[in-house]
Amino acid sequence: MSLRRFTSILTVVLALAPISFGLRFLLDPHGAASGFGIDPWPTGNAAGYFLVKAGRDLFMGIVLLVLFALRERRATAIAMALVTMVPIVDMITVFTHGGSAATALGIHGLTALIVAADAYLLFRTIKPTEAAAALESSGTQSVAADHS
Repeated sequence: MSLRRFTSILTVVLALAPISFGLRFLLDPHGAASGFGIDPWPTGNAAGYFLVKAGRDLFMGIVLLVLFALRERRATAIAMALVTMVPIVDMITVFTHGGSAATALGIHGLTALIVAADAYLLFRTIKPTEAAAALESSGTQSVAADHS
């Protein structure tokens, strides 16, 4: 399997994962919360944070999938690099709210590393023609294009 194909598969999986988390937080908030790493989760009006988490995860996954489906590999790489901050913030949240180090590092920390690695691989596997097209559409010409 080529690096580009592996990266494509990883990108789709990483985009689908937060969509599934978001749906779970919508449909089974307390069940989903138990896997996040903070116990106990809010109740009453404070349980509205479940919807915030669901919306964040759904939106994040959909944006990544749409960019990738549009074959905007560079934009997907940029978005994926930015998305790396989400599991980092989740990891810090688990650490600072009584969660276990194993959950903070093993779930959220590892996720951040995998997402960052995917962003790097997306950048690495951009074809020269895709990079040139992206530069042209932004109004910038490559040095190679100036000399041909």
